[in-house]
Amino acid sequence: MNDVYKIIKTVSVTEKSNLLMEDNKYTFIVDNNAKKHDIKRAVRELFERKVKDVNVMNCTGKTKRNKFGLGKKADWKKAIITLEDGEEAIDLF
Repeated sequence: MNDVYKIIKTVSVTEKSNLLMEDNKYTFIVDNNAKKHDIKRAVRELFERKVKDVNVMNCTGKTKRNKFGLGKKADWKKAIITLEDGEEAIDLF
């Protein structure tokens, strides 16, 4: 993937991700086709930080029942980025 703005979609703001920020780890929702090295390059270019590690999870959307039958929420990919020691925190808010 060439466009870094299409790789990282949004920041995941949950209780767990807020606790991980204390350990210099940040959680992002990324494009389903993005690879680890693409995500690492995108964070390096967008936030100008050195990335130590990238962990990626494919999350399956839930199946929901409604009055029309069964429906399914979209699948997504979540990436947890660990910054190098001594790197400045990313200002997300």
